[in-house]
Amino acid sequence: MELKKDSNAVSIDMLLIVHSEKRRAAQGAHSDRPADPGAPPQRRGGKPRSGRPGPRHCTLLWQRLAENITSYSSAGTQLTVEVHPRDAMPQLFKKFSLAKRLQVDKNGNTRPRHPAAYPWDRSSLKSMPLDLRQFEKLDTYASQVTVKSGLEELVSDLLQEAHSDLEIVRAIWIWICHHIEYDIEAAQEKDRQAFKPTAILQTQKTNCDGYAGLFERMCRIAGVQCVTVPGYSKGFGYQLGQSFSGEFDHAWNAVFLDGRWHLVDSTWGSGLVDSSTSKFTFLYNEFYFLTHPALFIEDHFPDNKNWQLLKPPQSLRQFENNMYHKSEFYNKGMLSAQPQTSIIKTVNGKATVTIESCAPTLFMFMLNGKQEHGLLSLRKNGMKLDVYPPTAGTHKLQIFAKGNSEIYSSVLEYTLKCHCADVDVRLPAELHQPVGPSWFSEQMGITKPSHPEPVIYTSDGRCSVSFGVEEGISVLASLHGDDGPVTEETQRRYIFQLHREKRTELKVQLPHAGKFALKIFVKKRQEPGNYLFVFNYLICCTNTKVNWPVFPESFGNWGVDNELLEPLSGVLPANRNVPFKLKLHGVAKALVKGQDTWPLTLSPEGYWEGSCSTAGCQEVYVMVLENANHSFYSYILKYQVNAQ
Repeated sequence: MELKKDSNAVSIDMLLIVHSEKRRAAQGAHSDRPADPGAPPQRRGGKPRSGRPGPRHCTLLWQRLAENITSYSSAGTQLTVEVHPRDAMPQLFKKFSLAKRLQVDKNGNTRPRHPAAYPWDRSSLKSMPLDLRQFEKLDTYASQVTVKSGLEELVSDLLQEAHSDLEIVRAIWIWICHHIEYDIEAAQEKDRQAFKPTAILQTQKTNCDGYAGLFERMCRIAGVQCVTVPGYSKGFGYQLGQSFSGEFDHAWNAVFLDGRWHLVDSTWGSGLVDSSTSKFTFLYNEFYFLTHPALFIEDHFPDNKNWQLLKPPQSLRQFENNMYHKSEFYNKGMLSAQPQTSIIKTVNGKATVTIESCAPTLFMFMLNGKQEHGLLSLRKNGMKLDVYPPTAGTHKLQIFAKGNSEIYSSVLEYTLKCHCADVDVRLPAELHQPVGPSWFSEQMGITKPSHPEPVIYTSDGRCSVSFGVEEGISVLASLHGDDGPVTEETQRRYIFQLHREKRTELKVQLPHAGKFALKIFVKKRQEPGNYLFVFNYLICCTNTKVNWPVFPESFGNWGVDNELLEPLSGVLPANRNVPFKLKLHGVAKALVKGQDTWPLTLSPEGYWEGSCSTAGCQEVYVMVLENANHSFYSYILKYQVNAQ
């Protein structure tokens, strides 16, 4: 239809909104209400989305509109109707809907008109209440959708299972994160062609600009308000403490849901780039979907501070200096860490890091790439780490957490600046993590330890450690030091293990002064396989006169409930009569064999007692007869005799 222009004419832009018959029927009498062209779409997360209009409905509405147009008066009032193809939807939403939610500065950059403040109460990582289980069916569907022709058909296919704005955004997010690969070459060459949606669909590769542009385009085709946000990031190649300036290095998106703006980063949600090989690996990361702004700001700094969605917003200097918690920090259930700066200066050669988690979590650390020079103790909800750099200078500290998976992931990195190392603190190389009993040792069957702290101090080089042991659990212990006579053959000979009722006692004698790792292992008796490391104690002794010998060597027939009272030293003096006293269960006879054989007798108190001469022998054995009807004796203990 052609309308004449007139000097008195008024030109009015109208947005033609077409609804399916199903939605029109549901709206009933309300369907005749006039629409507000300037208002944002009234769809919100959780409310059903209208279906796509068919050609017949468009034709009917156009005919009705044409009838109204032809009945204009002769007063010169002119009505201009714009009919737009579907491709023009993004521009229309920007023109009519986004204008209500966005402002444009003098440089042409968009920003939210009234950014919402999101104080983090630590209850959720998301900026809106979400139950991810509600997306299980949708996620499976969206991840399996394939590209058939163009972008519009792809969006249409994704919307088959999406019935609200939230589900639309989720379906688009899932598809991009599972199908688009980060193109390292295009990113380095800044190939603008690789950013176009058509090229991305063909190659299924792009860089962050392409990810953000594709996400925005798909959202707008689907009728969801979305913008691309450029800025700085602490991503691939980031170094702790670095400054940011010049060209922005990243881009992400903001989407409008439930009356507020929310942040997503599909680039980082799709996978990661290996720093050693510069190769991309698909590794889905839920963290960057509707991330809480208070967490998003840790590694994303937008060009316009309003897109932080924070009150007050952070400065670039704050962004550079603030502690960087990796996404895995929050994915693994961490809540906070101290100190809150990425650079730590040691005090008297020591630095301390504590982490609070929402549930018991296993941790480990590496200092300059090695699990050395630190004491990491687990807490019910977190951990404490004391680090002692071996030399003055700058050191790299990495902290890893296990969470619910079987893999440890890096969650924190610190730079340690040590002005002067504490040379008196030298920890054994075999001191593994964690140190001291915890919820984990209790989970493994070790309860109510006599020493709940990780470090044991002894003045005479001896100590006794005991703990409860659950039924069916076997315990093994070994002593490790960096100097002198503790070798692989003798590392268990400086420990003598006793069992009383449901408690295990470890008697420890140190061969000399120093620091030692007492390692504790457990194993279920009925299950095959090796003993599993649970924790260790750090035993410290400064008495230079300490020189304890090994305990006697025990054999397989030494019962778990047996008890040795004397002699505890595994090395006996020559040419002496040595008293023996043991508690043995389930034996008919017991004897000591040296140059001669010396029987032991059972006392009324239940102890096998007697003595043996060490004259003329180098070794002494304790032997038992388990069945009185048999004549075969078993070896249970072995002693060495000092040379004359």
